[in-house]
Amino acid sequence: MIIVMRKGATEAQVNDIVERVRAAGFGVHLSQGEERTIIGAIGGDRAVLADLNLEAAPGVERVTPISKPYKLASRDFHPEDTLIRIGGTTVGGNDFWVVAGPCSVEGRELLLEAARLVRDGGAHALRAGAFKPRTSPYSFQGLGEEGLKYLAEARAVTGLPVVTEVMDTRDVELVAEYADVLQIGTRNMQNFSLLREVGRANRPVLLKRGMSATIEEWLMAAEYVMSEGNHQVILCERGVRTFETATRNTLDLSAVVVAKSLTHLPVVVDPSHGVGRRDFVVALARAAAAAGADGILVEVHPRPDEAKSDAAQTIGPAAFHQMMHDVAAILQVLGRRLPAAAAVHV
Repeated sequence: MIIVMRKGATEAQVNDIVERVRAAGFGVHLSQGEERTIIGAIGGDRAVLADLNLEAAPGVERVTPISKPYKLASRDFHPEDTLIRIGGTTVGGNDFWVVAGPCSVEGRELLLEAARLVRDGGAHALRAGAFKPRTSPYSFQGLGEEGLKYLAEARAVTGLPVVTEVMDTRDVELVAEYADVLQIGTRNMQNFSLLREVGRANRPVLLKRGMSATIEEWLMAAEYVMSEGNHQVILCERGVRTFETATRNTLDLSAVVVAKSLTHLPVVVDPSHGVGRRDFVVALARAAAAAGADGILVEVHPRPDEAKSDAAQTIGPAAFHQMMHDVAAILQVLGRRLPAAAAVHV
């Protein structure tokens, strides 16, 4: 249920409604926009709330039930776009966020080389996996805490915030010590224990869509994180599994448009996993920008053929620079902005 306050409602009127809702056994989320304040009543018995007759209370414009199962993530609950500050860049709104780097942390020198490459190319954050979920138990699984330390060093050298995946509830605290953004991978989108744990962490969460998940299931996963108090959630479309075999996955760019109509959370796109072929990545990065995505997550390696993880979908320096040029041109046409990276050159 949401209670929309009238334009010009006083602080005392807002506080009165908040106290009455809490006294009825509901959680409260306050969304204060430029013109109106919206009070979200979370949980509890809707019939009890109806008995409060809040529509007649001073300062209340209307009381509206939220029919969607994802309350906190719903645009009904929070009409204005959520803006998340990561490093020197805002995710959401008019700016376009670019996260780039190798699939996995392969070693110190390689990571530092890759970090400098993407920094100089204009990326706003560095991505690389210290813990890697792989289909085969015999594939490279990442360097673990050693890899996290290399990521922290790369951040110190380049100034780029770090985005890396956490796979286990037992590792959330450790990863949060090193990372600026906690990534939840496609295989863990419905790992509800992990979602609750990152919801209790004081870090933005990049939530990838499950490879077979509907948009509603994806938003419900975000709701799990938000229900624990962490509203800094970034949704990432990374392709879904279909009958098509020409690409690794089918990148669902319609999900960007649909999700942004349903939720206030930022929505970014991972074209690398979306198709699994480096020759298609740049084109789909352009398409993501044109579709209205809030950013892209791209696998970039100084020598992509040598990458230990996902070499087939990893682009090299020339393709990365071309992609950044093309995306900037498309954003300019749309009246949006590819902000300069606020990075330290060392």
